[in-house]
Amino acid sequence: MPLFKKAKKKYRVGEPNSNCSEPETDKWVISDFVVSNLIPEVGTRPFPLDELMLMVSAVVYFKPEVIFEWGTHVGKSARVFYETIKAFDIPCNIHSVDLPPDALHTEHPKEKHGMLVKNIKEVHLHRGDGVLKSLEIYKSMGTSKKTLFLIDGDHSYESVLRELTMVVNEVKDPVILLHDTFYQSPESKYNIGPYKAIVDCFKGKQGDYKIISTQMGLPGMTLVYKK
Repeated sequence: MPLFKKAKKKYRVGEPNSNCSEPETDKWVISDFVVSNLIPEVGTRPFPLDELMLMVSAVVYFKPEVIFEWGTHVGKSARVFYETIKAFDIPCNIHSVDLPPDALHTEHPKEKHGMLVKNIKEVHLHRGDGVLKSLEIYKSMGTSKKTLFLIDGDHSYESVLRELTMVVNEVKDPVILLHDTFYQSPESKYNIGPYKAIVDCFKGKQGDYKIISTQMGLPGMTLVYKK
């Protein structure tokens, strides 16, 4: 076993083409990064390869100055974001919120809370209601920073609709990733609540927002941003 870990490679992507209206990143570079840097750290669960690529692409393309996410669990999503900002030299802080230690929830990580991102200076761990705590921190910073939010769709339609609506209404031009958003026909008995929450949140506003989703299987990831 080697005494020292091999230094992780730095990655570069070109600046977006100013003649293009659609978001575009170098998928070969993103693929190399996901396979070489991310998979050894976080594996493919809960985020399959296409979802990891969408998460990384969103950070690389939009270059947020601050990232908010909640449902920290052991810290996989925060670790994805951390590895990305380090590898692509994007100055950014990550705020990750989870339930209080005494909360009752089937997925409460207890002593494993945030274990993949503890003692990383760019990642700040918090306790409380995810969206409320994130918006509190966001407002304390002023409203000029470029922000990215990750909303985990494990919960009900009502929960995702509440969180998404609050972010859209209270944050200036947010970039939003939503997990567990794959749509299948209702007969499948899958949880399509997060997908429906996105549809209902942007009803009548579709022309103002760009919505990009992974397809062809669970769990699903969706990127939303204002045009």
